[in-house]
Amino acid sequence: MFTPKYPPADRAPAVTTPAPTAMPATPAPAPVVPAPVSNRPTIQLTPGSTLALVGGGTAVVLIVGTVLVSMLLAVAITGVSVAICAVVLRSLLNDSRNGR
Repeated sequence: MFTPKYPPADRAPAVTTPAPTAMPATPAPAPVVPAPVSNRPTIQLTPGSTLALVGGGTAVVLIVGTVLVSMLLAVAITGVSVAICAVVLRSLLNDSRNGR
């Protein structure tokens, strides 16, 4: 079940080559030269764009930090309220057992 299943191997028909004759050899194609690196678009940072990037990064960090701190506060407040409810319920149960 977990073993891979491979497709059957392709069966190419056997090709017979004719006897060599006196045919002229074809020249090899010319190699393809890649485009020079200087034609690629480059990113140029100006002082204004650098300031915008720093400001954007700072805003992202502040927003993410605010969200994380608020989530931590929500968990802490929930924990405190559950603890207070437990103390109140324990007090009520002890009072009912003692007959007060």
